[in-house]
Amino acid sequence: MIAIFKKEISVFFSTLIGHLIIGVFLLLNGVLLWSDFSKINILDSGYADMDIFFEIAPLLFLLFIPAVSMRVFTEEYANGTMETLVTKPITSLQIVLGKFLSVFSLVLFAIIPTLIYVISIYYIGENIGNLDLAGILGSYFGLIFLCALFSSVSIYASSIANNQIISFVLAILLNTLFYFGFDVLSELFFFQNIDLIIQQIGISFHYEMMSKGLLKFSDIIYFLSFTFLFIKLTELVVIEKKA
Repeated sequence: MIAIFKKEISVFFSTLIGHLIIGVFLLLNGVLLWSDFSKINILDSGYADMDIFFEIAPLLFLLFIPAVSMRVFTEEYANGTMETLVTKPITSLQIVLGKFLSVFSLVLFAIIPTLIYVISIYYIGENIGNLDLAGILGSYFGLIFLCALFSSVSIYASSIANNQIISFVLAILLNTLFYFGFDVLSELFFFQNIDLIIQQIGISFHYEMMSKGLLKFSDIIYFLSFTFLFIKLTELVVIEKKA
């Protein structure tokens, strides 16, 4: 598993695309949060907080994470190395976990530079230090759990796709469905009696709670459960490849 993890990390950073994806993600964040060209920038919001960042981050990750993960299995299929991989003395779950952790680690690597936003807001506020650091920390935990789920969904999409483009599009569709789809369903007339139950199935309901710094046990269980579910679904695909 560790060997697969190291291989995926090295492949990602050995190509220009890897650096470009992270660079574009950070550039978009910088332009949207700090530029005069953006109508939602932090400087014009009038509040010393990170709420805007935690609102737009999931939208960027809907594109960023599928872009990172689209090659993890499809490239194995294209190069014919999947057959060799599944015959090695390693379990299907270890193969999946190695690839999942590599994608998740790369996403965390992209999140770390955004901590400079916290430092900047801490010092540029009207009163230095007038910032809810505990709430921001809780929000970052929520974002990390969200990224873990997006990563597991995206590697599942890669495992069932024939090429990288299909994997990329499928991962976006699945993540978008789980993030927005259940909110849309809950607004339909014939679901009005169970609208809250339907909303609770979707990701956005739980992320919105955590993005406010509220770490509830039920929300953590939700993210861990669905992350584990898609890891297991990916494992089933790999087991089928072994057969």
